[in-house]
Amino acid sequence: MPFVRLSGRISGKDDPSREVRARMLYQLFANGWDIYNSNGDQRITLSNIERKIVESDAFVFMPDASLEDLFKAVSIFVGYQTLDVHLFGKATVILNTDHSWDAMFGLLDRLRELGTIRQNYRKFLLQASSTDEVLQSLDRVGDEGLPDIGREKIMDCNADTFEKEFDKPLIGKVCVFCSASIEDPAYLSEGYELGRLLAENDLGCVSGAGTTGVMGQVVQGSVDAGGWTGGSNVPHIIELEGLPEGMTSFWLRPDIYTRMEAMIENSDSFVIFPGGAGTVQEMLALLIFKQMGSPLMAGKPVIIYNKPLPEGGGFWDQLVAMLEPWAGSGYYSVADTLDEVLEMSKAAVV
Repeated sequence: MPFVRLSGRISGKDDPSREVRARMLYQLFANGWDIYNSNGDQRITLSNIERKIVESDAFVFMPDASLEDLFKAVSIFVGYQTLDVHLFGKATVILNTDHSWDAMFGLLDRLRELGTIRQNYRKFLLQASSTDEVLQSLDRVGDEGLPDIGREKIMDCNADTFEKEFDKPLIGKVCVFCSASIEDPAYLSEGYELGRLLAENDLGCVSGAGTTGVMGQVVQGSVDAGGWTGGSNVPHIIELEGLPEGMTSFWLRPDIYTRMEAMIENSDSFVIFPGGAGTVQEMLALLIFKQMGSPLMAGKPVIIYNKPLPEGGGFWDQLVAMLEPWAGSGYYSVADTLDEVLEMSKAAVV
């Protein structure tokens, strides 16, 4: 029988989510599904999430979305975007009866408006208002499959991990999470400027090691200014986005989750630059590490660059709104200018 992975955790017999979960469990089981995480007692981490995806045939997310649930749902959509073969034909349905997922949907809608998400994500993250609708969505994807994501490979991947000598002093390394798809010259020029500023201030630049969009420009800015530039990527994304020239260090990883771990391990601070679903995924991963008290994130600041928009407001207003429950945690800061980003980054290492 096919396996569906159910999200969410149950804290005890008085948990308000217990009743709707029991109803969902019954309907899934009665309709031929075996169920992972039926009791809500399994944890997903960066080190095991890819295995959990491989072993599952579909994904159902429950109400009362946690930070971990948001991360998993966005991660699955990023997997669809990057043609992860382990997600081919697998349905993802979100039961949003309590509207706890509204902030995430609002953020992704806004990123579509801004052009950093090109696909209609609602055709991949299927929203349901009842347990009956969940079953209907699973059946429909089983019969019809999922839409074409609209991306094609541009090269074969023959890359491997490397480390080159770098003889200039570094005071620290800053990881820049950003868009690989933005083509707006204003964003591209700021990405290049940030890479240049990091190099000129003896800060290494860690990235997702892609050639396209803002990501490519951040790398190029650092390389052109003679800076240390490192990054991590996976074979199937390299085939979509290429691999930059001039990097000092590169860490090839098998999946996007161990890729994030490599970037986190090799960085002293993090900048959330304008981006799309992948950047949201990376931000949520950082917050989960912070929440868990992981030594990988100890003393490492996370800076959201909320780039002011010509029409008013900031690029990441909806992200900041979604993260409001964690606003007082000290997990992240918000900057409105590149100068602020640079100063916050330097403060972390000097």
